[in-house]
Amino acid sequence: MKINELREMSDEQLELTAKDAATQLFRLRVQSQTEKLDAPSETRRNRRLIARVRTLQTERAAASKQTS
Repeated sequence: MKINELREMSDEQLELTAKDAATQLFRLRVQSQTEKLDAPSETRRNRRLIARVRTLQTERAAASKQTS
């Protein structure tokens, strides 16, 4: 998911996206320990998605702090 797509999301949508990615990342980690992954790049993709979402949440929090 591109950063522009994430910026258009609401705070609630971002939180749901992060939770879904974290759940998927957990499943991938368990799967990597028990069997071979079909696409090992999925782990990296999910980690980066979580990082992007958390960065946007931090930016939004800082922006709302400045306006208050």
